[in-house]
Amino acid sequence: MGKILIKNIKGLVQAGENFPIFKSGKEMSILPIIDNAFLALEDGVILEYGTMEEWGGIEDWRGIEIIDAEGKYVLPAFCDSHTHTVFARSREEEFVDRIHGLTYEEIALRGGGILNSAGRLQEMSEDELFQKAMDRIALLKTYGTGALEIKSGYGLTVEAEIKMLRVIKRLKENSGISIKATFLGAHAFPKEFKDNHKGYIDLIINEMLPKIGAEKLADYIDCFCENNYFSVAEMEELLEAGAKYNLQPKVHVNQFTALGGVKKAVEMNALSVDHLEEITDEDIDALKGSTCMPTILPSCSHFLSIPYGNARKIIDAGLPVALASDFNPGSTPSGNLQFVISLGCVKMKMTPEEAINAVTINSAYAMGLSDTHGTISLGKKTPILLTKVIPSLAYIAYAFGDNHVERVI
Repeated sequence: MGKILIKNIKGLVQAGENFPIFKSGKEMSILPIIDNAFLALEDGVILEYGTMEEWGGIEDWRGIEIIDAEGKYVLPAFCDSHTHTVFARSREEEFVDRIHGLTYEEIALRGGGILNSAGRLQEMSEDELFQKAMDRIALLKTYGTGALEIKSGYGLTVEAEIKMLRVIKRLKENSGISIKATFLGAHAFPKEFKDNHKGYIDLIINEMLPKIGAEKLADYIDCFCENNYFSVAEMEELLEAGAKYNLQPKVHVNQFTALGGVKKAVEMNALSVDHLEEITDEDIDALKGSTCMPTILPSCSHFLSIPYGNARKIIDAGLPVALASDFNPGSTPSGNLQFVISLGCVKMKMTPEEAINAVTINSAYAMGLSDTHGTISLGKKTPILLTKVIPSLAYIAYAFGDNHVERVI
């Protein structure tokens, strides 16, 4: 990569020292911006930044790339802390079913949804899954994504779950961005275990987890805690088993109903609780004082026509919020975090500053990347994004149909 100097930056965003590990409550409305700025990097490491007036020039011009960013903003690249980027194929036929009036749950109960994706993935080779995911990641980078969490969960057999996680491991090594792997064997109950939940949970604990631990295939463990999926008690059993392999929880909770999963996840040291389309005062109380990141997925609400997460209630309670895409073939076939920022503002009444904090510093925390991502600080090896010429930072949320990112470095 070598040396890069970006000069005449209209606004250098989220640059500074001594940031908190995440921003909560009123802090989320504060977004530091240095006007008329420069930024110097070498091999991706932040060497120097400040105003153009503070810039001391270049002593050694050899091997340096100069970028003139007049009219453009520079931000830390977005971190997408909740995705299902590895999948076999799209599910637009279910999209049409929903237009005709079927709900997500009704489609799932007749063999669609997650089970549909699982059946297709089981038949696909590891190499083909890998290439399809690489192509998707190349697209996500053009939207400004510089780090990605990817879940398994479309396997639902020992062989297919391990295959997914091996694909994610290959993506870590070849994609050019930071990737975290989350084991989501508890995404749904396969048909053969529909009436034998204990049998499938035993399969996860006794066969999947030992293989995952032996090959070091996952960073986190997840569970879809929801009616018709996994109960709070079942989630607790699975997360306890994952802890024996040092897998910290990042869990799906409160997508359709509040079952008490948030409180249990916090008790079990979850790094994040994700979805939160439904949230209760008890959930808010459980999150207060914890280090668990509430993560909302507004593109899912948009696509399924379900309620949006109540970001205002969470932030006004003094808590942090992260935003993520939930990129997947069934409920969110888009990984564009610029659109997520816009939905945060339009549908959840977040300010542009809050939404940008939610996809940078807070989402970096939600995937264990605070040391390297989410802020522009001296000595950090932080991916950054350069916008196109735009009139203001709020324009990213305002002009939601456009791609405002020119380049990710």
